[in-house]
Amino acid sequence: MKVSVKQLVDQAMSEIETLDVAQARAAIDDPGSVIVDLRDIRELQRDGKIPGAVHAPRGMLEFWVDPDSEYHRDVFSSGKRFVFYCAKGHRSALATQQVQRMGLAPVGHIGGGFEAWSESGMPVEKVEKK
Repeated sequence: MKVSVKQLVDQAMSEIETLDVAQARAAIDDPGSVIVDLRDIRELQRDGKIPGAVHAPRGMLEFWVDPDSEYHRDVFSSGKRFVFYCAKGHRSALATQQVQRMGLAPVGHIGGGFEAWSESGMPVEKVEKK
């Protein structure tokens, strides 16, 4: 292996903004920010999500962000600040780096992800199975 996943994540972390849980909590109340959950739907249904977070599965993110993609989602053209998170902050670091490279700005991610959020006693919204 030429590059490990740890190296990829470390590189991403050096290029992106990382928010702590308190900063992420403040972003929830900021109408200029969108919190984006990148986890698989099964993770959301099992563990819940940050209240008001938009779900954008990691596998579709670049397609949803790109306004020229047939899969584009309007929320990503809103001009708002995007705060991404996953379970522990690794996928969200890579995703934040990627969309930043695509030109989406401003963007950041929650250090420690949903695990840090939950362990800090922050509110969690239940996600029902459809």
